[in-house]
Amino acid sequence: MGAAAQWDVVVVGASFAGAACALAARRAGLRVCVLERKRDPGIRLHTTGIIVREAAEGTALARIPASLVRRIDGVRLYAPGLRSMALQRRDYYFLATDTPAVMRWLAGELERAGIELRLMQSFTDAQRAGGGWQVAGLGRCRWLVGADGAKSRVAMRAGLGRVRDFLYGVEHEFDGATLAEPDRLHCFIDRRLAPGYIGWAAQNPRGVQLGLAFRHRDDRAGVPDIDALRRRVGERLGLDPGTAATATRAGLIPCGGPVRPLAAPGVILTGDAAGIVSPVTAGGIHSAWRHGEAVGAAIAAHLLDGGPDPAAVAARAAPRFRSKRVLRWAFDHLQRDWPFDALLGTPPLRWAAQRIYFHARPGGAA
Repeated sequence: MGAAAQWDVVVVGASFAGAACALAARRAGLRVCVLERKRDPGIRLHTTGIIVREAAEGTALARIPASLVRRIDGVRLYAPGLRSMALQRRDYYFLATDTPAVMRWLAGELERAGIELRLMQSFTDAQRAGGGWQVAGLGRCRWLVGADGAKSRVAMRAGLGRVRDFLYGVEHEFDGATLAEPDRLHCFIDRRLAPGYIGWAAQNPRGVQLGLAFRHRDDRAGVPDIDALRRRVGERLGLDPGTAATATRAGLIPCGGPVRPLAAPGVILTGDAAGIVSPVTAGGIHSAWRHGEAVGAAIAAHLLDGGPDPAAVAARAAPRFRSKRVLRWAFDHLQRDWPFDALLGTPPLRWAAQRIYFHARPGGAA
């Protein structure tokens, strides 16, 4: 089978997790092909593109061109009544991105590494063949990696775990707009507009992004009312009511933690397909990159050096999010507006917010 395989690894999906996996496998010398159904990796995006410091400094994302990112040094958290508190941690920051341009840059990184990137080629089917996979319309590979989003076709075809718990988010972009306080990530708690999640706004290199998401349920009709959020907070943010949105993105965001099983012999899920997304913050770029990179490295170590089973490595490398899954349950079942209004600015709420946004004990707050 090894000699007959055209590819060592086929990765389905060219977003962060898929790119990390492909780059790690290619660095080790494997033959790698990435399938991406879109003609342009920068269109029809589902990610906010906000990168936490750990990813900005500890991964290949540190090479993103400076013109495509904008540093944000803290958070402003708004209670339902719109009183707010500023939060920051010494030396901690986020990067808001020109996300379409970042995804195009990432595609270029794949090609520069010698990875074959097949744009406008969807994964439709695959059959097990001689210990690997025969991928429809492509050829044989030894390992198949699904980084193809929350509704993963790879997971469906391989009989792996499926994402069942989602947020549904909508984000508008306003090219050329400027926030009154551009150096903060603005987060709004409002059970009526965002049950189970939040609204947000950030200054990115091109303008302003304003988003809203809620907990997706079968009995919740419609989509998040982002226009209502804008009417409520736009003036406070400094967003001119006459400014029209220049782009919209929307989609499902996993919020239930890693799926089970996320791997089987010859096939592994990563990123959104594997549920590698924080159940509380819905942040996934850093976790997805780390997991995708671990998967690519494990496949290479196994094929080249007889290393451990990559499927087992992938399962162990998936974050458990135990405490965050508890917080997700609480947000789903116990969310009320009045505690946030009453506790805003108090040490307990400040401590909790610091833990959620900055992943560590407070190191200083504004």
